[in-house]
Amino acid sequence: MRSARIVNAAVLGNVLRTARLQRGLSQRELAETLGISQRYVVEIERGRPTKALERIFDFMRETGVVLHADVSDE
Repeated sequence: MRSARIVNAAVLGNVLRTARLQRGLSQRELAETLGISQRYVVEIERGRPTKALERIFDFMRETGVVLHADVSDE
């Protein structure tokens, strides 16, 4: 395991994809559990920024908040 600093939507998407795969979930299964479309899961994992997500990253930069996630080296 290593730590990934989450600094933008692309990094977040990759971390979330890795976590989903480590749990053995398909995109469809995750979408059903979350009550969202599979397409939305795809967009998140591809790191497609939304206005709300970009605002969160702006907020983090302005306030000095740093997020890290443990990710597999696999």
